[in-house]
Amino acid sequence: MRVSVLIENTLSESNKGLVAEHGLSFFIEFEDKKILLDAGTTDAFIGNADVMGIDVDGADFCVLSHGHYDHSGGFGTYLSRNSDKKIYAMNTAKDKYFSTSGGTIHEIGIPENVYPKYRDNFIFLDGITQIAKDIYVIPHSAKDLREIGQRAKLYKMIEGQYVPDDFSHEHSLVFDTKNGLIIFNSCSHGGIVNIIDEIYEYFGNDKKLLAFFGGLHMKGKAGDVEICTFSEEEVQKMADYLIKSDLKKLYTGHCTGIPAFELIKKYMGDKVEYISTGMNIVL
Repeated sequence: MRVSVLIENTLSESNKGLVAEHGLSFFIEFEDKKILLDAGTTDAFIGNADVMGIDVDGADFCVLSHGHYDHSGGFGTYLSRNSDKKIYAMNTAKDKYFSTSGGTIHEIGIPENVYPKYRDNFIFLDGITQIAKDIYVIPHSAKDLREIGQRAKLYKMIEGQYVPDDFSHEHSLVFDTKNGLIIFNSCSHGGIVNIIDEIYEYFGNDKKLLAFFGGLHMKGKAGDVEICTFSEEEVQKMADYLIKSDLKKLYTGHCTGIPAFELIKKYMGDKVEYISTGMNIVL
């Protein structure tokens, strides 16, 4: 497998000529398939792909990890030039989603120039689905995720009322390789421990965990200063779980944030790596 980071919040000095933005986009090459997972906030990922020598128009299909703008916004331009492409997403990804970060409630769902404009390009799923050979979409099955939504200040609208998000629109994209499972969950809103437990529930505990890619939604602000929204005790407990699960490598970034990453690295060492725009990872 080859994983190219087309968009992430940060840009290393060695990747001049590329653009970083708040968002995430991966181009995944696995066996005979090429997959575009998420499209960032804007179409900047397309220009980055050109600089990186990646033909994003050659993707066999696309996947949207969840229904937020910073993962779906770039699909508007992409679908305008690739009208035949299909995007796999959970059937609730098209709903309205909101955040109160910054103090006021504001919408953070899929932009209208993506959905409903290109509604016919979406393939909506409502459960665990094998979308290609050895490639699976696994939604959340853990209970009480609304408590996490409340803590994260993330909401959805039901019958005109704001309620904490239960992240039913979020899923893991899982590759069952000969060397172990490779998991992508772009923001891990439901919690990485819950996510791995959900995947074990489907595949069985005997499966090796080769790699996990995605943000961990641990970034916050205190005034103008970026902070980790989890206590050190919570981070250590999470790290202990990942080490006990024998996860070979955690590739994280985006909504994890640098303070949280540094705290995770304190307990996981070289098992964790921060991803940035322009990275290419071969597994």
